[in-house]
Amino acid sequence: MIELEGVPELIDPVMVAAFEGWNDAGDAASTAVAHLEREFKGEVFAALDAEDYYDFQVNRPTVFMEDGVRKITWPTTRLSVVRVGGAKPRDLVLVRGIEPSMRWRSFCNELLGFAHELGVELVVVMGALLGDTPHTRPVPVSGVTSDTDLAQRMDLEETKYEGPTGIVGVLQEACTHAGVPAVSLWAAVPHYVSQPPNPKATLALLNRLEDLLDLRIPQGELPEDARAWQVGVDQLAAEDSEVAEYVQTLEEARDTAELPEASGEAIAREFERYLRRRDAPGGKARPSKPDADASGGSAGDDEGDGSED
Repeated sequence: MIELEGVPELIDPVMVAAFEGWNDAGDAASTAVAHLEREFKGEVFAALDAEDYYDFQVNRPTVFMEDGVRKITWPTTRLSVVRVGGAKPRDLVLVRGIEPSMRWRSFCNELLGFAHELGVELVVVMGALLGDTPHTRPVPVSGVTSDTDLAQRMDLEETKYEGPTGIVGVLQEACTHAGVPAVSLWAAVPHYVSQPPNPKATLALLNRLEDLLDLRIPQGELPEDARAWQVGVDQLAAEDSEVAEYVQTLEEARDTAELPEASGEAIAREFERYLRRRDAPGGKARPSKPDADASGGSAGDDEGDGSED
């Protein structure tokens, strides 16, 4: 039963979703949605019934104390709405939760029910995968879709992945069958430093979302956190000669592969983002430092760590 009392009429709504688990290396995607909730002060208006979709022996509830009263938080998926201001304001329906343990088709149908009731025009699902990418370079982010027209209009790749899939792929396929335009954004996280958090990958996803939807997202402390994260990994790599040599090999391979593309498109994209921040009300933009630039690139078709669609 979908209850939407208290939800205002939305402006050009886009659903942005991320799920902890198999499709969320370094917690990069779920942290990106949490960042949107925090920066835009989102308020939860709905939650899926946890007993319908979760195995509590796999995802256990947690106990906490509030005003001296013992309470339990159940693992589930929650929805909130935030309004992104600017010259062309629009609303984001944020979906954040844990990959369900069961009834995935029902789970996706319930989310699509909310999308229909709210008039959602586009679904963007974010994920993160483990890849052979060096932590010292911009985080590759690919945007893929099953919709040929959408791929051409929004400069996306048409997915050709075949293999095991997670809830991200299942939700995108459900959107396709329901006639709802859907896009998946994937950040590639270095497999040798996969433990969360990964603020550099989170920032990369948010930058790609900005470009995709033509809006401005406050970055908060993410750029500083990304720089600190990279410095920390640099120090760890320097302490192990084999790791340092491996990172150098990845850097050389990445630089060689991207050399023909290290020009117009990436530079133009970064400049457009700079202008968007400069022109935003009260915004003071400054170009990102190269070592903290987490945007750009393509994660390619290597989906072996759970990426697809």
